[in-house]
Amino acid sequence: MPPRERTDDNVTDPRQRQRRLSNLHARIANPVDAYEHCRVYPCTNGTTADRGEGLNRLYCRKHIEFYRRHGSYVKRSYGAGEIRPYRVKALQWLGAHVDEQSVRLSVAGVQRLYRAAGAPIEAFRLPGKTPAERARAMWAQLRMQKVDPLEVLAVWMAVDMRLRDDPQLDRHDEYRQVQAAKLIHRMAGGTHKRWERGRADGRIEITEVHKHPVSRGQVLRMVGRELSAACVQLAIPDQ
Repeated sequence: MPPRERTDDNVTDPRQRQRRLSNLHARIANPVDAYEHCRVYPCTNGTTADRGEGLNRLYCRKHIEFYRRHGSYVKRSYGAGEIRPYRVKALQWLGAHVDEQSVRLSVAGVQRLYRAAGAPIEAFRLPGKTPAERARAMWAQLRMQKVDPLEVLAVWMAVDMRLRDDPQLDRHDEYRQVQAAKLIHRMAGGTHKRWERGRADGRIEITEVHKHPVSRGQVLRMVGRELSAACVQLAIPDQ
């Protein structure tokens, strides 16, 4: 696996954090064995290590951000239209096999994620939270919306079936997990607020604010892994 840039959100000692930051800055300023160009063909951008912008010696900033969003350095996420027919087929199959042990165990796994999620957190309050906290917020949002666990299972099955039909599929578990997590992210939605305020002239002034969490980074990997673990017993049907 290519090297990834990391930060430790659990360091609370200011002196220890300062030492780590100083070490990080030194490594960025003096990269070791940095490649000159990004490994994604035909990209000609310099790697973040070569440009002094990070520690990745294989990829440029553009493709690192692409990877954070899609789970692959080169393959884009599936569109909602691509996945929709597979979700319909998956829900039909789950409805017909809801009493099977593998389905019941997987439903129980999703319900455990719901119960362990804690109280929902508004999207406005998510910045600054850890990936684990943001992942729990996503599951809490689904629980609050009363999303049927079968719909969550259908997401995992739909991604699996789409991958089987893809002649240029990405075989890495991370890509599969990120694709499922992005669908869960869409299902969870965001926070929407609406205020009405009377004006002196008698008219009503309406203010609306809509906030959606960012769909990228470690939170997608965490949600994807949790969903994968919940669905480990689920038998994906042959198409």
